[in-house]
Amino acid sequence: MKQAGFPLGILLLFWVSYITDFSLVLLIKGGALSGTDTYQSLVNKTFGFPGYLLLSVLQFLYPFIVDPENLFVGRHFIIVLSTVTFTLPLSLYRDIGKLGKISFISTVLTALILGIVITRVVSLGPYIPKTEDAWVFAKPNAIQAVGVMSFAFICHHNSFLVYSSLEEPTVAKWSRIIHISIVVSMFICVLFATCGYLTFTGFTQGDLFENYCRSDDLVTFGRFCYGVTVLLTYPMECFVTREVIANVFFGGNLSSVFHVVITVVIITIATLVSLLIDCLGIVLELNGVLCAAPLIFIIPSACYLKLSEEPRTHTDKILSCVMLPMGAVVMVFGFVMAITNPQDCTHGQEMFYCFPDNFSLTNISDSHFQLTTQLPTLNISIFQ
Repeated sequence: MKQAGFPLGILLLFWVSYITDFSLVLLIKGGALSGTDTYQSLVNKTFGFPGYLLLSVLQFLYPFIVDPENLFVGRHFIIVLSTVTFTLPLSLYRDIGKLGKISFISTVLTALILGIVITRVVSLGPYIPKTEDAWVFAKPNAIQAVGVMSFAFICHHNSFLVYSSLEEPTVAKWSRIIHISIVVSMFICVLFATCGYLTFTGFTQGDLFENYCRSDDLVTFGRFCYGVTVLLTYPMECFVTREVIANVFFGGNLSSVFHVVITVVIITIATLVSLLIDCLGIVLELNGVLCAAPLIFIIPSACYLKLSEEPRTHTDKILSCVMLPMGAVVMVFGFVMAITNPQDCTHGQEMFYCFPDNFSLTNISDSHFQLTTQLPTLNISIFQ
C-alpha cells in the first residue's frame, strides 16, 4: 500500500489474486494436457532441458534470495534452537499430506495475528501521525508492490505436490479448492494491508511488525505467533527444494540416507541466511520479482500456450497472452526498482513514536509534513 498508493494497492491485490487463481488452474490443466505430474516435468516436456533447468533454478532459489549486507545477531540462539527443534523434524517427512493438520494450526495463528493488527488500528492508529501523501491514488513504486504481492500468493512451486495429495484429484476439484483458497487468502491480505497501512501510512515498514513498539505485549504475542507459522509452513518449501535436487541429481528418488542429508543441508543453508538478514522487505521484493513473478505469470501461461490446441480466441489463451508479458515487465522493472529504491528498514531500531520522551524530528521519511501534536499515549511532539 505504501509503495503503490492505497487505492491502487487494493486494486492490485485483487488483480494479483485473480491472476494467481487463473495460473494455478492453468498449471494443472497444463499437467493434464502433457500427462505430467510435477512442475518440472511439465516444463521439461514443454520446453525441453533448458526450460527444465531454468525452472529448477527458480524453485531452488525461492527460499534463498537475500540482501548480504545486513547482519543482525540478537536472534541467533532462538533461530537455531527453533530450527533444530521444530523445522528440521517436520521437514524430514516424506509425505506432504501429513502436514495438513500442521498447516491448519498455522491458519489459526494467522487469524490471531490479523485480530491483533485490527485491534491496533483502533487503539494505536489515532496516535500515529499521517504522512502528507498517505491517500494519493497511485505512486511510482507500484511494480515493486506487485512483486511483494506475488510473493504473498506464490504457491505454484508446490501445487503439484498438493494436487497429488488430494483424494481423487481432478482439474475440476482442484479448481474449486483454488477458488476458495484464493478468495480467503485475498480477504486476509486485504485486511492485513488495509489495517497496517491505516495505522502507519507512510511510516509502514517492509516488515509490519517493525512498526510496533517493543513494549507492546499484545504485538509481542503476535510476533511469537508469526514465528510459529513460519516454523510450521517452511517444511512445505523444503519439500519443493528437496524435490528439485532429487529430480536433477538423483533421478527423482532419494535413499533414506540422502533424504536426511539433503534435508539437513537445505535447512542449514536457510538458517544461515535467516541469521544474516534482518530486513524482510528486500527479501520479499527480490523473491517476488525474480522467482514468484516467473512462476506465477510467465511459465504457466507459456506452457499452456504451447500445449493447448484451443483456438486463439479462447479465454484461457487470451488471458495467457496478456499474463506472460505482464510477468516479464514485473520481473525486469521490479528488479531494477528493488535494487535502486529498496524498502525502508529499521534494522531492529524502534520507530520514533515508541520513545517516551519528547523530541523533535525533521523531514521524516520524505513525507514533508508539518505537524505539531501531542500524542496522549506516547507523549511525543512531532514537527518539521
